[in-house]
Amino acid sequence: MSSGDTNLPRVLLLPSSGMGHLVPFVRLASALSERCISVSLLAVRPTISAAESLLLSSLPSSLLLDFPIKPLDPSLFPPSSDPFFLQMEALRRSADLLPSFISTCSPPVSSLIIDISIASSFLPVAAAAKIPCFVLFTSSASMLALCSVFAFLSTPTAGADVNIAGGVLKIPTSSLPPPLRDPNHLFTTQFVENGRALAQANGILVNTFSALEPEVLVALNSGAVLPGLPPVIAIGPLPPVKKQPSLPSPALRWLDEQQEKSVMYVSFGSRTAMSKEQIRALGAGLENSGCRFFWVVKSAKVDREEVMEIEELLGEEYAKRVEERGLVVKEWVEQEVVLSHRAVAGFMSHCGWNSVTEAAAAGVRILAWPRMGDQRVNAAVVARSGLGIWPEKWAWEAEERVVAAEEIAVKVREMMRDERLAETAAQVQAEATAAVQEGGSLDQSCGYLLKKL
Repeated sequence: MSSGDTNLPRVLLLPSSGMGHLVPFVRLASALSERCISVSLLAVRPTISAAESLLLSSLPSSLLLDFPIKPLDPSLFPPSSDPFFLQMEALRRSADLLPSFISTCSPPVSSLIIDISIASSFLPVAAAAKIPCFVLFTSSASMLALCSVFAFLSTPTAGADVNIAGGVLKIPTSSLPPPLRDPNHLFTTQFVENGRALAQANGILVNTFSALEPEVLVALNSGAVLPGLPPVIAIGPLPPVKKQPSLPSPALRWLDEQQEKSVMYVSFGSRTAMSKEQIRALGAGLENSGCRFFWVVKSAKVDREEVMEIEELLGEEYAKRVEERGLVVKEWVEQEVVLSHRAVAGFMSHCGWNSVTEAAAAGVRILAWPRMGDQRVNAAVVARSGLGIWPEKWAWEAEERVVAAEEIAVKVREMMRDERLAETAAQVQAEATAAVQEGGSLDQSCGYLLKKL
């Protein structure tokens, strides 16, 4: 992947903070460059997480440009503010630096693709500079529908559904990201302002495909969700970037030793941490389930702040007790490689959108355990599509209840033995495979986008 021929259209891609935003931008950059579009990915450094730094360092230097951001005074925000949201806010407040930055680019910039989290500040600047600007929405089409209408809703009533497009999509208020219940929360400000700004975009790209969200995609493009919304272009599932082969990790060597379709992969993404009490209950649940499992443990929201060792989290004897059928690690893993491994049959997931699309592409059924943000909306997509199951009463970050080990064990066994679920997940995989083949929906969407760019 490189920035390509200087005679090609030049597109700048500007992601926001967090792996959930950076990964789809990197994949989109690869997909566009393979279709003869010259791309440059704008990097904001230093990154919040080590995982972001590692991903950026793996990319060709010719692809990257560093975008400057203004310093943000943290005293303006509560001490507990999410560092990823603060980085997003710093980037949002640096939009006025864009024209001078673009003026230094050679060859000239033909268009921009920006992250949804910075849309409200960058779209007007791009319009003033007469540069076409597209938004990459880094979650599901269902979440895009919510983002589009939320600013125009009256305050949601507890226990009531948010009805979108005449009932095509119903989202319980219990599934809304908890910060949206606080109008003064930084996330709410960003969410509302970005949703209102979407009409200014030349188009909205979403990493999804029809088999996952057919009715919602139709509603978005028919005006049923919100009249005047620009074209919504389904560009999923975006394939992983092709990399040089590397030596097998200990985790992959362990997976190689397991029987086909016998392992539950357990991971809650790059940002989602659990309490020590919940980690121990999850560990006991996996142990009691009788199923084989590969578990990536995370106890801190920012990976650079991970300090507790596995023994401290789970007890010194845990790894030894489960060593015949379980592997527990703390390091970053190439998730798409794990999900595509022949031994992996199930995925206990927080339902970050990258995780959902990767599982769909691999045909791996999901046991959904949303923890924060958009994840309950995404978990509902998983359940509706037949890709997995969602125990809706399981707690998430805003709640204090610890889900008991036996509850977890029962659901793990249930999902791993559910052959009907395996069949529906395989059907979703077939649709995902068709989407990324030559002439498939991803190819068609990229062709449409190329004309717009």
